[in-house]
Amino acid sequence: MKRKSFHTLIAGILGLSILSCNAPAEQAIKKESWGQTPDGKAVNLYTLKSSSGLEVKITDFGGVITAVNAPDKSGKVDNVVLGFDDLSLYLEKRSFFGAIIGRYGNRIDKGQFTLNDSTYQLSLNDGPNHLHGGTNGFDQKVWDATPIDAPEGPALKLTYLSKDGEEGYPGNLEVTVTYTLKGDSLIVDYLANTDKATPVNLTNHSFFNLAGRGSILDHELTIEANAYTPVNETLIPTGEIKAVEGTPFDFTEPHLIGERINQVPGGYDHNYALNKSEKGAMTFASKLKDPESGRTMEIYTEEPGLQFYSGNFLDGSQKSGDWAFEQYNGLCLETQHFPDSPNHENFPSTILNPDETYQTRTIMVFGVEK
Repeated sequence: MKRKSFHTLIAGILGLSILSCNAPAEQAIKKESWGQTPDGKAVNLYTLKSSSGLEVKITDFGGVITAVNAPDKSGKVDNVVLGFDDLSLYLEKRSFFGAIIGRYGNRIDKGQFTLNDSTYQLSLNDGPNHLHGGTNGFDQKVWDATPIDAPEGPALKLTYLSKDGEEGYPGNLEVTVTYTLKGDSLIVDYLANTDKATPVNLTNHSFFNLAGRGSILDHELTIEANAYTPVNETLIPTGEIKAVEGTPFDFTEPHLIGERINQVPGGYDHNYALNKSEKGAMTFASKLKDPESGRTMEIYTEEPGLQFYSGNFLDGSQKSGDWAFEQYNGLCLETQHFPDSPNHENFPSTILNPDETYQTRTIMVFGVEK
């Protein structure tokens, strides 16, 4: 089945509202208590359900997407993201499963950057580097949550104030992330403002498995990118933007993930420079398909990059029910700016200034092909 034209798809996503504007949010979103953090903060779980039957569960702890319940070609519904049924499992071992990542998604070399003649040292939590916001990033925070009866469909708005100096970052950063469910589409809107120049790179870190269980090596992947950013031994970009043609990184045409993964030492954990004719334009980024179940997911984004991570470090130490998450049981497709951008002038800038607003949208469209 061919992909719908981009304009047709976006028109469908952003067109007529699913809900009556007068319908209370409680009818669209179910809220339930989900425990509390070790410091006593109450945590809630929100369930959003669209008119098409797609169901998404989100907690205000880390803005984590705990479940995306989607049907396969025979109508069987499974959770297609790695997640847990209990808050305690998210607290036991940091996994980033489904979480909002910030203040800076991905890695910063040695946790250092220079901005406006000042050098900043961030926390180090990935060997010699800073990863996904540091030792206590946005994925570890309890966000303020507000259910919204949005024109597009049921939505959950999450807000958080990252104070000046948190994890070493400059400036007070006010962040809003809104999840909106419309039909078969999950729309993620990111918004941020600062009172001091700071790098910002927000993303969602869901691990997908469209089969609902087992390996993702038989998933078929397409990435709309002619180039990627090679990395060194600690997964920091070298600064080169290299063509994917003739390499195992070429997913411009569909390939099974397991087809060439043995040619990539350690597995895939690389940023792709998406094909963009216009800066900030909403464009198709990626398509994931599980041929067995028929489930598909298409990603559209305004971001310039996409991190493809093949779940290399999953080691069976975390599980949901009787399923222990082993290597290659889930994969990430994180829309983003490039890793370590503050240290590479040739990469798209991630610096947010006080007179600017950080605003970006990513759309995940779930479907079935028989």
